[in-house]
Amino acid sequence: MLDINEIMKIIPQRPPILMLDRVEELVPGESCIAYKNVCINEPFFAGHFPGNPIMPGVLIVESLAQAGAVAILSKEENKGKNALFGGIDGMRFKKPVLPGDVLKLEVHIIKQKGPVGVGEATASVNGKVVAKGELTFAIV
Repeated sequence: MLDINEIMKIIPQRPPILMLDRVEELVPGESCIAYKNVCINEPFFAGHFPGNPIMPGVLIVESLAQAGAVAILSKEENKGKNALFGGIDGMRFKKPVLPGDVLKLEVHIIKQKGPVGVGEATASVNGKVVAKGELTFAIV
């Protein structure tokens, strides 16, 4: 298990865009299971949407990407590097994510060739899938 300080040693994101609170499981270069506690005081809820707060889908994808970055950047040869988006494929949003939810973020690296790879990404709340798709990344 990694806490927030250990996560920040692996990925360069910092608040307010750092979207992970803890990592439960990590296999460097292969997979990561992380969590984001979704709080009503997050700045995006002020405008998305007033009176009906819903976590923006793009931030769910960013949360998944950060979990994937923890997986890939925790490999010894990738330490100190950054993982950038190369693409988002087949991402589907199944249910809204609301304040008070605990977002479980699972990313499994399914292929990598040189600095480019693909991760299968799933976000869930209470065991129910809220978003799923593939994320392509490039290590720089």
